[in-house]
Formats: sequence, C-alpha cells, structure tokens
Amino acid sequence: MARRTPQKPGAPRFTLFDASPVVECGAYPAKAVVGEIIPIAATAFREGHDCLGVELTLTDPQGHTLGPFPMSTQGNTDSFQANFVAATHGKWSFSISTWGDPITTWRRRAEIKIPAGQDIDLELREGAALIERVTSGLDQQFRTTLENALATMRDTGLTERARYGVMADSAIVQILESHPIRENSVVHGPWPLLVERRRALVGSWYEFFPRSEGATLEPMISGSFASASKSLTRIAEMGFDVVYLPPIHPIGEVNRKGPNNTLTARPQDPGSPWAIGSALGGHDSVHPDLGTIEDFAEFVVTAEKLNLESALDLALQCAPDHPWVKSNPQWFSHRGDGSIAHAENPPKKYEDIYPLNFDNDPEGLYEEIERIVIFWIKTGVRIFRVDNPHTKPVWFWHRLINEINEAHPDVIFLAEAFTREPMMRALAEVGFQQSYTYFTWKNSKSELEEYFQQLSGLNAAFMRPNVFTNTPDILSNYLQTGTPSAFAIRATLAATLSPTYGVYSGYELYEHARLRPDSEEYLDAEKFQLRPRDWKLAEEQGRSLAPYLTLLNEIRRNSPALQELRTLRFHPSDSPDIIAFSKRGGKNGEDVILVVCNTDPYNDHSTTIHWHLPDLGVSLGDQFAVTDLISGSTWRWDEHTFARLSPHSDVAHIAKIISPVKPLTIYSEPGPTYQTVSKS
Repeated sequence: MARRTPQKPGAPRFTLFDASPVVECGAYPAKAVVGEIIPIAATAFREGHDCLGVELTLTDPQGHTLGPFPMSTQGNTDSFQANFVAATHGKWSFSISTWGDPITTWRRRAEIKIPAGQDIDLELREGAALIERVTSGLDQQFRTTLENALATMRDTGLTERARYGVMADSAIVQILESHPIRENSVVHGPWPLLVERRRALVGSWYEFFPRSEGATLEPMISGSFASASKSLTRIAEMGFDVVYLPPIHPIGEVNRKGPNNTLTARPQDPGSPWAIGSALGGHDSVHPDLGTIEDFAEFVVTAEKLNLESALDLALQCAPDHPWVKSNPQWFSHRGDGSIAHAENPPKKYEDIYPLNFDNDPEGLYEEIERIVIFWIKTGVRIFRVDNPHTKPVWFWHRLINEINEAHPDVIFLAEAFTREPMMRALAEVGFQQSYTYFTWKNSKSELEEYFQQLSGLNAAFMRPNVFTNTPDILSNYLQTGTPSAFAIRATLAATLSPTYGVYSGYELYEHARLRPDSEEYLDAEKFQLRPRDWKLAEEQGRSLAPYLTLLNEIRRNSPALQELRTLRFHPSDSPDIIAFSKRGGKNGEDVILVVCNTDPYNDHSTTIHWHLPDLGVSLGDQFAVTDLISGSTWRWDEHTFARLSPHSDVAHIAKIISPVKPLTIYSEPGPTYQTVSKS
C-alpha cells in the first residue's frame, strides 16, 4: 500500500493515500494475472465541501495509455475504487489523478438551494457558465444538446423548476459525466503492476513420487518415468492440471536415511529424494532408476497432452557425496573441526543433507544455480516448487527469479516456506509467484476467516496462496482421525477458498497413520520408502475420495468465481462450526458462488447465514435462486438463510446464484476504447 507524502505550501489541495495494490511504496510490482479482477483503490479528499474527481489511468506493457476511467465511491465515503481486468501479461503500471470538479460541486449545491428558494437565478447563471465551458470542445451533436439545455436554463419565462429540471435529462447527465471540467489536476504514481499468466494464480495441484508408481516391494523395484506416465491419465481424469514431482535426482549414499527417518539404511532402501547428489550426478541429473533426461522430457510431453503442467522440486541442498562437495567446498559451512555442517531444524536433524552457504562465493554459486534452473527449463519445466527458500538469502531469490522471468516470463516459482510471516512476505514481494500457507493448521471457522481475510485483502497484492491439504511431511491432527468427512471438508475448503490448491498422493485414500502420537509425520512415510498403491481397487471398494475430488475440480473449472482471490467475502453464520463465504468472477462479475461448509467432521450442525446481499449482486430484500453444484438441488434463498449440514452426508453446499445479478463495473481489454459495464 502506498502512503501519502507530505504536501508543501502552494501544492494543489488534494490528498491521496493508501493507493492499492502497491507493494512497499512501489519498490516491487503488485501482482495480478490475465483475466483476474483487480480492484484498484485509494483514499482521496480535499478540504471544504467542493467535490473532486478521481480517475484511473493504466499503461500497458507496450507503453500505450488506457483511460482515464472514473473511480467511484461506495456510499458517502472518501474511498474510491475501479475494477480492471488485463488480457495481456507483462509489466503494467497505473496512476491515479485527482482534480477539482466544479460541475458536480455546482449540481450538489443547486440541488439543495434551488428547491429551498435560495439564490435561484444566481445559481442557474453560474451553472450555465460552467456548461458553456464544456461545450467548447465537443462534437456538434453534443454541443447542440448542451446549447439547447443552456437556452432552457436562461429562459426567465419558465419556472425555476423547469429551468433547472433540464439538468436531470439523462443525455445531459451522460455528457457532463464523460466531459468533466478538471481543475488543478494532480497525477499520483505511477505504480508498477506485473500481470502474469493465469497459472500463477489458478491451479489444481497433485503431488506424487514417480518412484512409487508401478513399484513393487517384493522384490523391491522402483517405479520410473515410464511407469509414472501411466498414472497421468488417472490424475488428469480427476481434474488436476499441475502434477508436482519431488526431487528426481540421484540420492546420496552417505548417511542415507532408512524407513521412518532411521539413521541406518538397508541396501535396498531408496533414501530421501531431498538428499540430492551422489557419484551418479547432482542437480542436473536424474536418478537412474527413474530413467534418463530424455525419459523425463517425454514424461513432461505426455503430461502436456493431458493438459497437465509438470512442476519440479528445486531443492538447493546436497547429500554429503554430491559432486559439489569436492568441486566447490566453499559453497558449504564448515564447523570448528573442519567437517561440513549438516542441516538442522531443531529438534529435527538431517544427517543426509548439507545446506549451502551463500557467503563465501555468492557469484559462483548463483551462476551454477541459474544454470541448473535454465537446464530444466529446456526440458519443458515451467513451474518450480522451491524447497525451504527461507533458508537462502532474499537477495538471491530477487535476482534469480527476476532474471529467469526476464527471459522466461511464463516460469512460476512456488515458495515452500513454512516460516515467520515477515520472511514469507519478503519472498513473495521479491518475486515468488506463489506461496505455501498455514492453511494446514487453520481448522476452525474463526481461524479460517481471520487468515483468509488477510490473504485475500492487502496481502493479495504480493502473495498468492497455494493451499495444500497435506504434504509428505505434514499429516495434520485434523486428518489423523482418518474419517472420510475430515478429508472431504478440508478438500472442499482448500478448493473453494483459494484459486490454487493441492493434495499429496494418498489423500484420496484417506491415509492417516502417524509416526507417533505426538507427531504430524506419516508412518512409513513415502519420503523414505516406496509406497505403491492400488488406486483402482480402492475406488471399486468405495475407499476413495477420488470421485469427490473430481467433482470439486470440475466445479472449480466451470466457476470463474472460484478462480478469484480478491473477491472472497465472509458472511456471518450463527454457528461457530459452519463457515459461509462468497466469491464473484466472470466478465462482469456475473458468476457468484456461495459456499457453506461444516468445519466439524463428527457432528451435524445447523445455522442461519446472514448474506450481505450487495456483495452478491442482489438487491436488499430480494430472494435469489441457487443451484447446489454438489447435489444438483435448487433452492430460493434470501438475506437470512437456514442451513443444516451433516459430515456423514453433505459436508458443504457450493451454491451458484442462477437469478440475474447486478453486474460489476469492470474496465477491461481489448480495444482502443474502454467501456464500463452498468454500475453496481
């Protein structure tokens, strides 16, 4: 958000502050994606009772100026807003102009004084003088209309009501609104706005280990890119559009971990993929059990044919036998006895991993990592999930992401940073297109509302949430009961609260065995061993959430509202266990989705939801028709809607308003002139 700067004596008398979306006063660009509804807002005012105008102007990546577009207020406030949708990705900017508006000032004054019989002739003469100023620069058609109005205003043979009444004519109002007199105009900004491809905001992710797909345990044989490719059809049929692979590189032999993170590995144990590097190669190699670089590139192509993008883990750490340990020992931290320090996150220890040190040879290390990223880009990868970016310098990410995106603007970086909020914010501000979130630990209605109000509010200018239900490292307490309703509830919330969400393989099978009673780690975690699964049998036996995930992804794909973040609004619910929220999307905001979800996986709950109808595009006092996209049922709801939900049958309603709604005012591409939709 941009703060105001102190004004000097003699400066124009307009104050503007809290412009948004603005990141660190414009030091970093605010973020948006193609097709996203971007609310651009500011607080603006002047002294006294004179009116001011506020307008938005945009500059596209080619340097073309779009606008100006009027910014409107909601009620009698000093908060101005305009909604914009970009159809072109690239580096945009926007500015906001404030100016004295003498015509609106006169009209508001006249509307009070003339009916009261005060200074009638004087007010009409002053109004006529202003309108005469407008006529000078108009086309003949508009000029003739205003000249006729002037003649009426100056006709003393008419009543004062008739003379002023001409100003209410819709044609006159439209001309004056579109051709205002701007006095003492001041331009604020410009502020940068980076518009990226849509996948940076919207996506359904599925994480799986290629080595487990097609694997056998007796004898222990790893899966490969070829066998994993056979699972892509299953993943695509569930409606996912991003498949995320943990590291695919050679795994270290030194200090290799065994099952359940034990310190001693058996010869057949595969080890953790995050312990990268061995005599077989490092970050620019693939594990020979998985195949070759060419096999991986073929995997990416196969995924693309199924409309799946491949996301690859970028884990900047090394096993003790990684080639870098010998070739570039200065890239690691050494202890007092000369040994290299292994990774730690007390009380956790990672004896099989050496973290990198960016202090001794930052340029050499940077060049090598940049080379590796470009290497994988050449194989077809356009999305990188970055492991623990908060353990590397912020400057490094700022440089790397910006330089990569300069040459490859379609590349997306996801920050896996479960850390303190200031670091998460810094990583997002300097370039990460997406960020992991604390969603896993936000389970109650109050926690979810507070957290997602933060994510969808001012934070949306720089941080896009990627909401995972679970990960290979995280089995939340909420899911450890193993009740199918718990898995359905969390999937529903993740898929509807955020435009991007993800599940880790096995979620659909309700996997929930924990390592220890006090642990959030899986028993027999796939991170340390092969985990082949019989997907078909589980679904045939009714032990799979896959059909419900398929339905959720279909609803997301067909609902523009669920692909938005900034339009998220929470609505009061009388029950502390039932959460209610809405989203709007589509060309004119015509797609309105209402979500009512039970957050308790054990008990039935009922509530009355109090919808804020203007957020839904519904007039106060009106009923509206909805269709539940889960059940297919159709109901008529109103401002106060009763709902009852059972975790054993219907955990949620995802309701689409099918009655006509008031469209939003949205400025959008393409075309040389921009038109507004009717005002809400």
